[in-house]
Amino acid sequence: MKLVIAVVQDKDSGRLLGALVDRGHSATKLASTGGFLREGNTTLLIGVEDSEVEDVLRLIGEVCQSRQQMVNPMPPAAGQVESYMTYPVEVTVGGATVFVLDVERFAKF
Repeated sequence: MKLVIAVVQDKDSGRLLGALVDRGHSATKLASTGGFLREGNTTLLIGVEDSEVEDVLRLIGEVCQSRQQMVNPMPPAAGQVESYMTYPVEVTVGGATVFVLDVERFAKF
């Protein structure tokens, strides 16, 4: 058995959860925050049999496409806010960061 940990953008999480359920997979949804843009992410914990890993990875790749977005960078330290000028920059958002871990034991009570 494997544990798939997928960190996805909040905007993609609803569609991904729906697609996982449609294919018979269950997931636990955790709220998380990205370190670079400091925006909301969703971390999904998905337990699957070894033979289902590729199907889940393919599904994540189909639903969580990366895209370009204009964002205003956050100011550095709070003391320097007055002199800090922010200009919108284009960054790549979306996609997914995925970890696949071996599971020694699984129990559901």
